[in-house]
Amino acid sequence: MNPSRIDIADLVRRSQAMAQGTGFTTGSLGGAPPGDGALTEVSGFGSNPGQLRMLEFIPERLSTGAPLVVALHGCTQGAGGYDHGTGWSSLAARRGFALLLPEQRTANNANRCFNWFEPGDTRRDRGEAASIRQMVAHMITRHRLDPQRVFVTGLSAGGAMTSVMLATYPEVFAAGAILAGLPHGAAQSMPEAFEAMATGRPRPAAERAAAVREASPHRGPWPRIAIWQGDADITVRPANAAEILKQWRTLHGLDSLPEAGAPLGRAHRVELGAAQTAAR
Repeated sequence: MNPSRIDIADLVRRSQAMAQGTGFTTGSLGGAPPGDGALTEVSGFGSNPGQLRMLEFIPERLSTGAPLVVALHGCTQGAGGYDHGTGWSSLAARRGFALLLPEQRTANNANRCFNWFEPGDTRRDRGEAASIRQMVAHMITRHRLDPQRVFVTGLSAGGAMTSVMLATYPEVFAAGAILAGLPHGAAQSMPEAFEAMATGRPRPAAERAAAVREASPHRGPWPRIAIWQGDADITVRPANAAEILKQWRTLHGLDSLPEAGAPLGRAHRVELGAAQTAAR
């Protein structure tokens, strides 16, 4: 396929064919259970310029100063369905942390993807990024959470939006986990988004890091990052994980140091940054 002309329908067809072949469908995580299951919707958390829904889960007798985890769903999914499929609220109840699940609306994106590629939604204090930041601030104040232990994670479009949040508000998050996502600044339009998903759109490390530095006045320390990517992913190509790693290794000053890999078992591998390697 010519990478400069991405056929959106073809990407969708191939993704669906792979899902059917494995017995997994995006719908298994997409449809929210009645009443969003264990989640509670919150309104009045701010001006909400991105017009997102805010859903939360607060375990009973949550301790003052507890951590907060922000979990961002993928395309075609909702907060309740994502929670049901991943078990985030069950984990929050067992481990004692507050859980925030922002949810996209079809009015913003027909496929319910977070708009990680739209400039109006990916800049500090604007659009969807600002809405998620307002939700975090609201939860910290309302539930007396620890502002130093706020973490963000997301899958696919949610993973790309995780990159956005880590770049635009790096002082807010202690760490983030990006699952099948893309680096911040990978795209500025929908055509560029599909090209990035399919090719990774390789860029020099300095350019990747500059996109994050330009996203906020923050100059460090930077959040810790975990990057998760499947080698067989044909929707968000594995090259994107390499671009995310390139972006954050440079920000952490690790780009001149060697990487190391360690096998986890059949079909699994972990790539360690230099700082982690030195600690082994």
